[in-house]
This record gives sequence, structure tokens and C-alpha cells, in this order.
Amino acid sequence: MQIATWNVNSLTVRLPQVLAWLQANPVDALCLQELKLTDDKFPHAELAAAGYQAAAFGQKTYNGVAILSRHPLQDVVRNMPGFEDEQARVLAATVQAPSGPLRLINTYFVNGQAPGTDKFAYKLRWLAALHDYVAAELSAHPHLALLGDFNVAPEDRDSFDPEGLRGTIHHTPEERAHFAALLGLGMRDAFRMFEQPDKSFSWWDYRMLGFQKNRGLRIDHILVSPALQGAVQECHIDRAPRKNPQPSDHTPVVATLALG
Repeated sequence: MQIATWNVNSLTVRLPQVLAWLQANPVDALCLQELKLTDDKFPHAELAAAGYQAAAFGQKTYNGVAILSRHPLQDVVRNMPGFEDEQARVLAATVQAPSGPLRLINTYFVNGQAPGTDKFAYKLRWLAALHDYVAAELSAHPHLALLGDFNVAPEDRDSFDPEGLRGTIHHTPEERAHFAALLGLGMRDAFRMFEQPDKSFSWWDYRMLGFQKNRGLRIDHILVSPALQGAVQECHIDRAPRKNPQPSDHTPVVATLALG
């Protein structure tokens, strides 16, 4: 079974690329972030024609998350219960795969703008709420994966310039501590379960030839629960879509699980 995450930075613009990628990479489930469209504009028909049903949580112009699946989706939950938020950032669903149920939590973490700002304070509140939500979900769903654009580079090796960017957004001790707290729940970073090439990134700025010069960050992640860790066979970043005309600034991360 394969699961993946991809911040598409506008599904309206990138739908043809998503469909082409799914045809070449028929993953069982794909979590999308930054849809930037409302639910009534979500392309259910096009995705169904490609073999995927979808649960979507959209928002005009900003944010928005969706889970695409080749298998039935059940127990869909939008946002984190108990945390009031006007932004569409969290979507959870259970994939009823032949190998058994798999709980996916698709997340578009708050960017945070800069330390000391109101948006950064919101990010830290949001991260604390997410920790509690994941802890509760783990108790109910042993087979669980947390996927998405985390907007956190958890270690120095996840940044093209760890010294120059130290303490800036995505690199602050506070953000990294919250990432570590998720690992403290028993979750593991699927990508780091394997030997990986140096300077492996999932996001590159559109400006200053960021992709061409590999001036990137690894901020898109797949975390797996303790019960899933023995099933993870492989995890990789697919750089190919970043070479497309009009690409997203992010590219997919894919994990392969041996379930059943």
C-alpha cells in the first residue's frame, strides 16, 4: 500500500498535474494541501474518473485539504475537535483498504510568518492542539499516519542553509520542539527510517532559481504510528513534478507500507 502527501498550491491550476501523477503513480491514498478552492468547486468527477473518491475541506483563495483514496473513506472529520479555527487545515479519514483500516490525518500546518508575530503565536497554539488531537486519535486508531505540509524543517539537514536560517520561520526551536513532541507520542518520520541522499528537500522557492540550485527545505512529512512502523518498506521524495511547467513549489512525498 502506498500513501503520499503533496502541497499542490492551487488544485485549480494543478489538477492536470495531479491526474497525470496519479496515472503514473497509482498510490492508494494521496493527501493534498493548499487546494485554494471551495468545496463546491472540488473536482470530484475528474478524480472519480481516475479511480479516486475524495473527502475535501476547502476554503476560498487560501488553505484547503483533501484526501484522495482508491478505497472507501469513512469517519471523516474536519478540523480538530475542540479547537476553533476558521482556516481549513486538518482533515482526517479512515481508508478502508483490503489490508485493514488505516487512519490518515492530513494537515496543512500554519506558516507562522515570523517569530514574535501574531501568526507565529497562532502557529504555536495550533501545534499544541494538534499534539493533543493526534494523541487522542492514536488511542482510537493504532494504524495511523500524519501527513502534510508541516512548515517545519525538523533538523539542520532539512535546510539548504541551516546556519543562515537558524531561528527563522520553519527553523525555530519552538517549531522543532513541537515536531519532536509528535515523535514523543511514538510517531516516526518515515523518510528518516531509511538512508537518504544528502540535501533531500520537498520545497523550493520559485525565486532565485531555488529548485535549480537545490536551495530547498524538507517541510513535507509522513509520520507513522508505532503499530505501522514495522510495515514501512520505503519512503521517498518525488522531485519530478517540480520540473513541470507551472509546478507547485512543493513536490510529493511517498511511503510504501506492507500491510495485511
